[in-house]
Amino acid sequence: MQIIYGYLERITYYSEETSFTVARLQEKGKTGLTTIVGNMTGINPGESLRLTGKWVNNAKFGEQFQVEKYETVVPATVNGIEKYLGSGLIKGIGPVMAKRIVKVFGLNTLDVIENSPHDLSRVEGIGSKRIDMIARAWLDQKEVKEIMLFLQSHGVSAGYSAKIFKEYGSDSIEIVKNNPYRLAADIYGIGFITADHIAQNMGIDPNSVLRVKEGIIYVLNETTNEGHVFFPYEPLVAKASEMLKVDRDVVVQAIALLFEEKRVILEDMNDLKEGFTPNNKAVYLVPFYVAETGAAARLLKLIAEQPVIRSIDTNKAITWVEEKLQTKLAEKQIEAINLSVKHKVLVITGGPGTGKTTIIKAIMRVFMALQLKVLMAAPTGRAAKRMQEATGFDARTIHRLLEYAPRRGGFQKNQDYPLDADVIIVDEASMIDIILMHHLLKAVPTHATLILVGDINQLPSVGPGSVLRDIIDSGKFKVVELTEIFRQAGQSRIVVNAHLVNQGRFPDISLPSGELTDFYFIEGEEPLNVLHKILMLCGERIPKRFGFHPVDDIQVLTPMHRGELGVANLNAKLQELLNPGEGGITRGQRRYKVNDKVMQLINNYDKEVFNGDVGKIIAIDRENQELKVNFDGRVATYEFSELDELVTAYAVSIHKSQGSEYRSVIIPVTTQHFMMLQRNLIYTAITRGKALVVLVGSRRALAMAVKNNKPLNRYTSLKDRL
Repeated sequence: MQIIYGYLERITYYSEETSFTVARLQEKGKTGLTTIVGNMTGINPGESLRLTGKWVNNAKFGEQFQVEKYETVVPATVNGIEKYLGSGLIKGIGPVMAKRIVKVFGLNTLDVIENSPHDLSRVEGIGSKRIDMIARAWLDQKEVKEIMLFLQSHGVSAGYSAKIFKEYGSDSIEIVKNNPYRLAADIYGIGFITADHIAQNMGIDPNSVLRVKEGIIYVLNETTNEGHVFFPYEPLVAKASEMLKVDRDVVVQAIALLFEEKRVILEDMNDLKEGFTPNNKAVYLVPFYVAETGAAARLLKLIAEQPVIRSIDTNKAITWVEEKLQTKLAEKQIEAINLSVKHKVLVITGGPGTGKTTIIKAIMRVFMALQLKVLMAAPTGRAAKRMQEATGFDARTIHRLLEYAPRRGGFQKNQDYPLDADVIIVDEASMIDIILMHHLLKAVPTHATLILVGDINQLPSVGPGSVLRDIIDSGKFKVVELTEIFRQAGQSRIVVNAHLVNQGRFPDISLPSGELTDFYFIEGEEPLNVLHKILMLCGERIPKRFGFHPVDDIQVLTPMHRGELGVANLNAKLQELLNPGEGGITRGQRRYKVNDKVMQLINNYDKEVFNGDVGKIIAIDRENQELKVNFDGRVATYEFSELDELVTAYAVSIHKSQGSEYRSVIIPVTTQHFMMLQRNLIYTAITRGKALVVLVGSRRALAMAVKNNKPLNRYTSLKDRL
């Protein structure tokens, strides 16, 4: 074993899962940089390190120092101290300020910050406010280091230490020692697996009831991530038993305890369905049971009440609205208007080009002429904005409509404070999951009419449930299915091919001679070849032929997260191509740079940004450890410790693209994606494109997707309850 010293210049690779790190070290006494590799947690550029290990010769990358043990030491040189302070480690000190402080205090700099921070007032540009910030950040950083060392000894990566400290403060170590499973519930990004790993390292018995109960909650949460509202009892017992490696009896006992503690609901499915099956129970996490039973009850209550819309001559109304819109309504659109004035709940469904927007405009006009209060909403900001632009009437997200305020306990509109409306029209209703639908229905006054508009053939909501499908399949509500493609839309190959795919027919991939069209299929078999073609399309071919902006106008939509054509790799390659150069900040395997297109991964109500929102990074402030993102004109600020809520979004999964439209979409379709090749997935992806859709891949893969009309069933009882 040998020992080397130096300060960390930069980290070139870091795995959150294994903490394997590749970094560059300015080794003491050497001019060039040394490559160091090994499992290292909690090291930051600018820190001085004492490393124990051995020299190895890597066939591909040459000489490297393989680290076995490491520790952070106080920088011993003025240059090292400046580098350390300027690395963004201490909030309030950036590279410029670090240079000024070191110029005044030299080798005593760190001692001054620790023991007499008020002396920093001698440095130009540092006032009392900044001194307080630096002193607090220095103290926090010391505490985080302690927590980091504690967690590191139990196999947790550094990425989570700051988040744990932010959540629990100086009590962090105590809380983690007492119940490591709390981390899974409280800290975004730390799941049961990580918490369990810590618990095992701390000697918690694998058969302990605490562990098995938390394991069951984890399994149920995982099933809701797959779209299930509940999970059947026997499969849950088997799944939990296998994952936790414990006997069935222990799992059965733990479920019973969770039921007693009111953390899960057990329901006999024989009460809802015909026939009898032994042990046929559904296991619900409490919020999902409340949402499903509540949504069903509210819908049934709505149709039981009398409508407030007065009786009108619909023939006259239709003639009047056709004049106003200067259009001739189709038979199904006329049927929708007739039903909307007579029924309390109406579903209007149809694919692209079938006139859903026209019918919303027509119904709005009729109701407003009747002096009714009409509200319009959609699940996402983009869908609401599109609805407003298309109709000319105000439209909001459902969260805004229901006045979501996290600091005041959630949705302010509910059964006690309902919406002031006679009619509520909701677009993109296929995207609404059971929780959001329940909150919406609670706020719909019982006298009001609810009109749900959506495309039932798209992918179901990202969240749990198949709400729109269940409402239609229940047979309790009036449904109008728009099937006629209008002439203008019929000239679009995007619209025509979307409908062909939806009917289980292979799309028309022929090329019109000598003219540009809006739908292309480019053949490619091998993933690397397909990747190369996608990069060419984004960087050169589409911008050159169509004049589209490579970042703002082009969106890559992919079925998978992993592999050459998965979201992660596509983003890395597209970022390299479309936003090249050094700079930015690295967190784990992700790099964030100014002008990067990014997507929000979870609902953050404090910032008013939601799962699937796409924006652009406009500023990175290393001194204050903040990053700013512009989401369609609204700027949200993220601390560096919150960056795992954001991912680069040059490529996004097809699921995440729901409710959005893009000028141009590129969709890889290869047999490597065979697990995900489903008709509704390809259909959803094609319908995201407004002006151009390009499929890149193999005919065989596309044919597989078109033929496969067996979407994964979700466990939901909304239809049965209705």
